[in-house]
Amino acid sequence: MTFLKRNGQPMPSVIVDQASKVGDDAVSRREFLALASAFGATAATAYSMLGLARPAMADGHAKMGGTVRMQMEVRALKDPRTYDWSQIANFSRGWLEYLVTYENDGTFKPSLLESWDISEDAKTYTLNVRKGVKWNNGDDLTAEHIAANIAGWCDKDVEGNSMAGRFGTLIDPDTNKALEGAIEVVDSHTIKLNLPSADISLVPGMADYPAAIVHPDHHNPEDMLSNPVGTGPYLPEDLEVGVKSVLVRNENHTWWNEGNGAWIDRLEYVDYGTDPAAWVAAAEAEEIDATYSVDGEFIDLIGTLDGWVQNDVVTMATILIRPNQLAEVDGMKPYADVRVRQAISMAVDNNVLLELGYDGRGVVAANHHVGPAHPEYADIGMPKHDPAGAKALMDEAGMGDFEHELISIDDAWRKNTTDAVAAQLRDAGIKVKRTILPGSTFWNDWAKYPFSSTNWNHRPLGVQIWALAYRSGEAWNEMGWSNAEFDGILEQALATADVEARRELMAKGEAIIQGEGVTIQPYWRSLSNHTVEGLAGCAHHISFEYRPAEMHWT
Repeated sequence: MTFLKRNGQPMPSVIVDQASKVGDDAVSRREFLALASAFGATAATAYSMLGLARPAMADGHAKMGGTVRMQMEVRALKDPRTYDWSQIANFSRGWLEYLVTYENDGTFKPSLLESWDISEDAKTYTLNVRKGVKWNNGDDLTAEHIAANIAGWCDKDVEGNSMAGRFGTLIDPDTNKALEGAIEVVDSHTIKLNLPSADISLVPGMADYPAAIVHPDHHNPEDMLSNPVGTGPYLPEDLEVGVKSVLVRNENHTWWNEGNGAWIDRLEYVDYGTDPAAWVAAAEAEEIDATYSVDGEFIDLIGTLDGWVQNDVVTMATILIRPNQLAEVDGMKPYADVRVRQAISMAVDNNVLLELGYDGRGVVAANHHVGPAHPEYADIGMPKHDPAGAKALMDEAGMGDFEHELISIDDAWRKNTTDAVAAQLRDAGIKVKRTILPGSTFWNDWAKYPFSSTNWNHRPLGVQIWALAYRSGEAWNEMGWSNAEFDGILEQALATADVEARRELMAKGEAIIQGEGVTIQPYWRSLSNHTVEGLAGCAHHISFEYRPAEMHWT
């Protein structure tokens, strides 16, 4: 049997071969669905290749109109390429859309792209831009506009541009810009990406939250509120950082997906700070209709309120407690010494961090940032836990009397997890000072602290995470880590479509990250949020996405 993409082209043989290897378990099915849809199969086609029908949506009939009030942190807008917080994107999603979206079942769905093809060798991508889409200023969306966005993603000189990490294969290292000929406009609605080497991660990268598509004439983030040019169905009405942001229906714009979304008239994101007790109080007082994401005991507190529904999703979202190898403390770089990093890792039991930091609501992880829901995950075992050995190694490095300052944000689960790290380090005889900062301060320099914790979203592929956070020189490489052997393994993995072959490479990379004590990555999070009865389209997304166009009352 030949399985076809939506534009009639045969699926690459590696996908067809992979379909025959899928087992009965949910993990292997999810692996295949992510891979097949990333290569251009529709979700329906990907499911059919497994002999399954895609599960039907269960949100019920959507009513037109109404207001939704969601508890969520409200942050300042910036150049989308430099978004470093999902909440920023959830606001701008009202008018800035994406080429591709990532769904909770692991599939990728076309949005501003109508479809895409990837060649057998994964070195040529053909992107078919959706026809009939207009910007809200009246311009037609064209291939030239998308090409300009991709070129912008490849501009490595833009400070904080994490999209350069996702599109590194297209970047000329001599110019820090897109390779000449890499982005080819074929016609008004077709683009070809010509890669020097294979890369299977580009479509997943297009679905990540910093990949919002902007008008090519719109370069100044300062104008995003006063001149919100986009293709989406809403407009920003108000933004007060730390207080509230508001989206309203754009009555003067005909949205390309009219009839399939944009049901509500108004969306209010309300910021109640980082204390979950305030969210519980807001829910009890009927001041909100949905929560963003709730952790620990507060899940049960809201879930038991009358009229509220709990929504759960299992993810590869996590927390990192990492030493920064480039950071200087008192004129030295304490974490450049691999023995210091290894000692920190050896002193900590990740099972304890899951229990004390996250109330056991997740799965223990192994300090290499690839997990069971990633297609290429290799189980290399848990890191060694040896507190006595950790102290001996710290002494050997000449750091036995050094006091480490461990920094975290002041909210519940991240603070609690970091507290548990500090306690275990102290139990091992390693000196630690804890510093807890409010979010408004913490996030200003999150990637620069010498020793701190940060949270990371779920991403579909393990290679995506490594390209963003562990490859040498990337904007989000908060570990300050550089390893040529690892970079070479990652380059090979990005070019390997066959999952089993990629898993062999991942095992090598996982062992390097774990062995060098690059980070403590202790557990994978199960996520929960809550919505009032009758509200749909607001359930917790696996990657913390809330899409205004999908919210509705039933």
